[in-house]
Amino acid sequence: MPEPHLRAADVDRAAVADRLGAAMSTGRLTVTEYDERLSRAYAARTYGELAELTTDLPVTPAPVGLAAAEPVAASGACARTAHAGGDDLAAAWRNWAVTAVIVLVVWTVTSVNAGQVLYPWPVWVIGPWGAVLLSQSLAAHRGAGRDRLPG
Repeated sequence: MPEPHLRAADVDRAAVADRLGAAMSTGRLTVTEYDERLSRAYAARTYGELAELTTDLPVTPAPVGLAAAEPVAASGACARTAHAGGDDLAAAWRNWAVTAVIVLVVWTVTSVNAGQVLYPWPVWVIGPWGAVLLSQSLAAHRGAGRDRLPG
């Protein structure tokens, strides 16, 4: 991270929030710890305040599936692309489902702690993402039908 006294941007706060979510999903943070750190992350003004939230968490390596994509040769490209797209979509749906569970749990816990139903902010996380995935899934399904050869 840049120097601790410099002001952080929204994208920096979101990156820390993603890291905290990953730590909670792997069992490194409890829901209570995650909720407290997430609140502090979105209230942070500087890089130093953000760095404090993740100092006790190990640095997670990049997911293996997001490494450089394998180049596709010209012959037979449709079949390989359709198969790889299906695998990618399945992984994307799994990631969406895990994230949906996490944000819904956080929202539920904070609502219970507040003693009232809070604004349903998880819809802004899972709704647009789910809509994009649905449109990609439908497009892939339509495209898979065109890739089949008659006969």
